[in-house]
Amino acid sequence: MPTEYYLFLSLALFCIGVMGVLMRRNAIIILMCIELMLNAVNLLMVTFSKMHNSGDSQIFVFFIMVVAAAEVSIGLSIIAMVYRKVRSIDINILNRLKN
Repeated sequence: MPTEYYLFLSLALFCIGVMGVLMRRNAIIILMCIELMLNAVNLLMVTFSKMHNSGDSQIFVFFIMVVAAAEVSIGLSIIAMVYRKVRSIDINILNRLKN
């Protein structure tokens, strides 16, 4: 399969993730869109690694996956605590927590 297919798929996934972060107000969906963007970058890095016959970028992919797992666990715990206090996960309502 040509590498251009992987590049276009990665670009499409990243654009969907960016649009989801910019347009949605639900914190869980924003978190999922960030994960989608990280996975698009992972796909791109593995594609470039395969193109250049090197395994160096696969190490970076592993670290990105570790950071993504930590981000999900911390993000979900913060969202759960905010939901207990406010009873909503709408991002616009969270501005009231500044006081």
